[in-house]
Amino acid sequence: MINITINNKVIQVEEGTTIFEAAKQHNILIPHFCYMENVHQIGSCRICVVEVEGGKTLMASCVTEVKEGMKVHTNSERVRNVRKVIYELMLSDHPKECLSCWRNQNCELQDLGNLIQISEFRYEGAKSKDVIDSSSPSIVRDSSKCILCRRCVTVCNDIQGVGLMNPHHRGFSTFIGPSEDELLGESVCTNCGQCVLVCPVGALKEKDST
Repeated sequence: MINITINNKVIQVEEGTTIFEAAKQHNILIPHFCYMENVHQIGSCRICVVEVEGGKTLMASCVTEVKEGMKVHTNSERVRNVRKVIYELMLSDHPKECLSCWRNQNCELQDLGNLIQISEFRYEGAKSKDVIDSSSPSIVRDSSKCILCRRCVTVCNDIQGVGLMNPHHRGFSTFIGPSEDELLGESVCTNCGQCVLVCPVGALKEKDST
């Protein structure tokens, strides 16, 4: 067993455990978006960053394994400031239409904003291209609400084995979905709905047949 300290609490976990998993096992909350249990972690969202004493930079807790004697802080001032900036950058390219969104009051992005107490939007700028794809008989994809967490990519590729949902392009032009000119309704999508279940925001939803 490995002995570590998280937020001044000494705990024991098995070797090979990540900081995120160690915290979760001991009911210590670390905000996250890209993390999914029992799959390969990618550490892409960076919301789960923590401060490790002696480390030069903050570390993504979902991909950083514990080490003997490690001292971790999940809510230090440095962590809060960085997490807030990451969150605000996500919001800078996200529609501020929570009241009309189908995920209102059941949205992980909204929940995190309440947790870190965001009261203003400091970053405004260019907006990515919005695509609403309703061609599928069961799923609607709204790219304007996507936060690029890649959960849908993980479930489509690693769990369902369909391989349809993938990141395309780079930087600000990145989008998640089928290829750029392909619609869900014309793709190999099996309409399993697993991408909708894991999406933390309103980017993917079941089509209302009523």
